[in-house]
Amino acid sequence: MSRTAALRRPVLTAAAALGAFALTTLPAAATATPAQIATSKTNGVSYLKSLQAADGSYAGSGLSNEWAFSAFAAAGTAAVDVTPAGDTTKNARTVYRNLLSTSGWPSASPVVTDYERATLNAYAAGIDPARVSASRNLVADIYGYWQTSEPGYFGPSANFNGTVFAALALNGAKTPSGQVRVPQTLRDAIVTRLRANQHNDGGWNFSKAEGNPSQLAAASDIDMTGAAMAALCVSGVPNTDTDIVQAKAFLKSKLVASSGAFNAMFGVNTDSNGWAVSGLNACGINPQTGDFLTSMGKTPVDFLIAQQFNPGGGFKYLPSDTSPSAYASIDGLRAVAGGGFTAAPPAPVTSGAPQWVGQSSFTSGTATKLALTVDDGAGSLKVCSVSLTPTGTTTTLGAVLDAALSAATPSGCVTSVTPASGTGTITAINGKAGSGSSTWKVSVDGSAFTSAARGTAVGVGDTIAVRWGA
Repeated sequence: MSRTAALRRPVLTAAAALGAFALTTLPAAATATPAQIATSKTNGVSYLKSLQAADGSYAGSGLSNEWAFSAFAAAGTAAVDVTPAGDTTKNARTVYRNLLSTSGWPSASPVVTDYERATLNAYAAGIDPARVSASRNLVADIYGYWQTSEPGYFGPSANFNGTVFAALALNGAKTPSGQVRVPQTLRDAIVTRLRANQHNDGGWNFSKAEGNPSQLAAASDIDMTGAAMAALCVSGVPNTDTDIVQAKAFLKSKLVASSGAFNAMFGVNTDSNGWAVSGLNACGINPQTGDFLTSMGKTPVDFLIAQQFNPGGGFKYLPSDTSPSAYASIDGLRAVAGGGFTAAPPAPVTSGAPQWVGQSSFTSGTATKLALTVDDGAGSLKVCSVSLTPTGTTTTLGAVLDAALSAATPSGCVTSVTPASGTGTITAINGKAGSGSSTWKVSVDGSAFTSAARGTAVGVGDTIAVRWGA
């Protein structure tokens, strides 16, 4: 299976804010009733629980079912409450967090989508993705794939899905308090690339189309259109935006009136419908009314529910299949439950279990990474993952910038810092000094920008943005 396929079929399967758009109340015209959706969710959750291994895992070597966490969260089930035979020591969240914390994960040759998939699912499981452990920061891992020569892309630009899922992960996996971690300049850079890759028919595909007239004229893919729509919307683009309206029209043009299915590149199937519906959900577009209620009274949600075995709860991939597919069941449940491509974790029912878990401080002597952006205020945005080994439970902005001089991926994020020592105000970065009211400022985890000082405290997993300006 190719890396692209691995992302597409939940080892990143076919994932608002990038949380779920909950279909809690449906207009009278909707054909799948709230009761039918509730039943689908209940049975779907039961089926996904049956996929848990005896050791509590959903992910491991080979193909994984970790996208189940995004579906569980959308359906209102906390991953920490999912246990094999009631053994809470092997709950799905703890086992997944332990996996992500290992030095050998994800592989000897990782790609950006490995970290994006993990970010979205860790978030849905109630694991702060920037603070998985003292050494694992998934947000910083993603930052390391920024393409300096093609700003806005993550990973090789030819694999456009890596950039789409960067937008989904970086914007959707908010802090536990609900704050978008990344600065607006980074969000804008990604949005520019998302827009540039929209095909003439209004949709998107998994490969790069920007600057290639033949690719822009090629037929789009249902799955990727859903994901790219969601990526734009969780990046702050309103659903009234022209590009979202065109994507919506593309999906409408592929709707099968008799069933509510989308006529996808791979034929009518549950995964494609699931991705399309999740895209609509993330953009706050109800998939059961208006353009998505067909002339024969069917909707995309109708099609998904029709693919579900009950009371077993699993979804089949093709209408002709006679048994459920794990991937289709994950995609189908997440979409029917009203989810985008991730969702904030619900409150657990397990006594004493917190909604969120995450590393609270650095471990002295344990190497880690931090996510850093440097914005010079003149259109040159630098993005990198900074490697450092803290000597205490916290560190400082000065120490992070100093480490970035020689231990940043990609390199060149920071080339100079003034002053080079002490704890005072930072007067210049990369040779650009403050001028009048325009000075260097810092934001941590999406907080308001304040004056940047070398002594500014930085904690484990902090997403750091420095910018020059008023």
